[in-house]
Order: sequence, then C-alpha cells, then structure tokens
Amino acid sequence: MRSRKLDRQDVNVPVLVFSDSLLVLHHGNVGIIRTFGRMGVPVYTVVKDRFTPAAASRYLTGAFIRETCGLDSRRLLEEMSTIGERLNRPTIVIPIDDVAAIFIAEQAATLKRWFLFPEQPAILPRTLANKRELYLLCKRIGVPCPKSVFPSSIADLEEFVKSAVFPVVVKAAESWMLPRGAYTTLIARTPEQLYSIYRYAQDGRAPNLILQEYISPGEDWFYGGYRNVRSNCQIGFTGRKLRSYPPFAGPTTLGQAVRNDPLLEQAEALLEAVSYSGIMDLDYRFDKRDGQYKLLDFNPRIGAQFRIFEDRAGIDVARALYLDLTGRRVRRTRSMESRTFIVEFNDAIAGLNYFRRGGLSFRDWRRSLTGTRELAWFCPDDPLPFVVMCIRLLLRVVARILRRGPQYKPYAATA
Repeated sequence: MRSRKLDRQDVNVPVLVFSDSLLVLHHGNVGIIRTFGRMGVPVYTVVKDRFTPAAASRYLTGAFIRETCGLDSRRLLEEMSTIGERLNRPTIVIPIDDVAAIFIAEQAATLKRWFLFPEQPAILPRTLANKRELYLLCKRIGVPCPKSVFPSSIADLEEFVKSAVFPVVVKAAESWMLPRGAYTTLIARTPEQLYSIYRYAQDGRAPNLILQEYISPGEDWFYGGYRNVRSNCQIGFTGRKLRSYPPFAGPTTLGQAVRNDPLLEQAEALLEAVSYSGIMDLDYRFDKRDGQYKLLDFNPRIGAQFRIFEDRAGIDVARALYLDLTGRRVRRTRSMESRTFIVEFNDAIAGLNYFRRGGLSFRDWRRSLTGTRELAWFCPDDPLPFVVMCIRLLLRVVARILRRGPQYKPYAATA
C-alpha cells in the first residue's frame, strides 16, 4: 500500500474528518484517517462515541466525541467553533456526508476563521445533494439523466402507476430527511411494493420521494475527483460499480478502477458548468439503449470508496485536496487501473443476494476479486478498526435477534 511521504515541514497542517450523520460503521472515515496518517499528517475526527471503529485507528491523532446529528445550524456552529479553538491552528476539514458538506458551504464565512476548505457558492452543495433539484438542474443544462417524477400525494402515485413500467427506482430527494435506518434508494418491482414504500416513507411527512426509471440493460459507473476553481487544480477518476448493497441500488460493496475517457469528459464538463470546488462523488448508469451515461446522484463530498482511485504518483482525491490547500501543485498523471475496493462483510451479503437473483455465477464472483485489492476495513498495519467493527456488528445482530415484534419496514434497512 503506497503513500506519498512529505517532508516534516509539509505536514504541519492538520485534518479534521467531519460527519453530521449517525453512521458509526463508516469505512470512508477509516480510509481518510489511514491516508493522512501514512503521510505523517495529524488527523482528527468527530465521532459519536469512543467505540466508533475510526477512533481505534493507530493513525488517528485525536477524536472529538460529539452528538452532532440533528443539531440546528447554530448549535452545530458552536460545536465546530469549540473544536476549532481546541485545535488552535488552521485545519483542513473534510465532510463525509451530505449534511456536513452543506453545512460547511452555508456557514463558510464563519468557519473559515478556524478551517480550510475550497470555497464555492453557498447554495451549491444543497442543490446538488437534493435529487429533485439535481434533476431539474440536469434538465436545464442538458445533462443526461433518468426520467423522474415527484409524487406529492397518493393520488399522484396512483396516476403514475397507471402507465409505469416496472421495476421503478424509489429515492429520497433529501436523504437526510428519512427515518433513522432507512435506505436512500430501493427498487420497487410491483405496484404493491411501490405503494408500501411510499406509505412508510411519507407517513405524514412532507413529500420527499422521487420515482425514477430503472435503466435496463445498463452498467453502473462512478466518478470521483477533486477540483478547485481558484487554484485551477483538478484530478478525476472513473470506475465500475460491480456490486452494491442493497443489490442493484445501494452503496458500492465492490468496485474497480477503470479509465473511461468519455465519462471523464462528461463529468468534468458538468463540474465546470456548475463551478464546483471540492471533492465529489458522482454515480452514473450507462444506458445501453441509447449509449448515454446518465447521472443518478451527485454527492458533494468524498465517497466512502475513494481509496479505489489513485494515480501513478500515489495521489488520491484526499491527498490532492491536502496538497492543493497547502499551496502545492498537484500534477495530473494517469490513474492506476484494475484497483479493486471491497467492503468485506457488505460484499459477502451482496454476493449472496446476487447469487439468489441469478445475477452472479461462482466463476464471475472469483473473477471480480482479481487485481490490486484494497479492503475497506481490514489492514495488517492498522487492525483495530476492523476488530471494533466486527464487535459492533455482532452486537447489532444479537440485538436484532433479541428484539421482539415484527421487524419488517418496507423502507428501512435490514442489514
């Protein structure tokens, strides 16, 4: 596992990994900590409790235990100012969820007193993270995307079902508004499933769902990169999503770095059009019916699978941001292909689901694990996050077994 070693005077700017979510088992957080720790950079993180796996990493300089989820902007700003005062020097902040990215952009004028981050229009991350607003933006500027509708009532849903072609992709426009433990994306294969998902997800709440065409046949791709309009710095990578959980709709459990020049050009034209600055993670689906790459999601923050991407100089998107914000030039070199990123237990569950649905053979499964592999959790030189993750995962499974009563929630996570 390569890392770019910097001179001691080059690593005196610390990094803070910032989250506003309830995700304790977040492998992206661990990946960022390892990336900067191996560079010799002081790296801190905000965690929910001291038993969060990321807090056990040998590469972590310090953890701030804070319950940030659900705080209003004023209280969250108070928490961040306290952290900034304790660090007592300019610190690069990296958000790992959409709400954190939105907060940093909208509170940039205050936060820049303590923290370093690429500046951009305050409203932009919120617009891009909201899937309804993203769809409308794509239609305005001519970016290919799946056909989508936005039901605001059960009557709208009934009208949609009359002419709908199933399966249908169901998404939350604002994923942070969902009930705790809910999936952000599901596939409804029948009208009955669609009605069930809608009733649970809405349940007296403001309309928040998008119904999107399911592109078939198709291939799932993603683009990860870093861009700073002010410094004219830009790097980007493309890869294939081979498996996900939930199957065919969820986050990546197995991905492979594959250079795709047409997709690189398309994604970077979009970034230019919206004047985006920062790390981003974009999901696409290649529509074999018309030969277009269609944008599914724009995550205005680092992707949990960002370590799949690295160029021949050992630069990933997190390192590029660090070098750029500390005044050093980032040279764009060719990406390393055939790097495979695996989220261990999640991919095991995903693989079984793909087997059951006829979407994966044993031969294909073996072939999918070839190439230079990087595991999300296990690492020989930093084993404790993996151990803590296993313990917490086991406790979570036991708690579910002991819990009484019906467990099925049509829009809730079951694993």
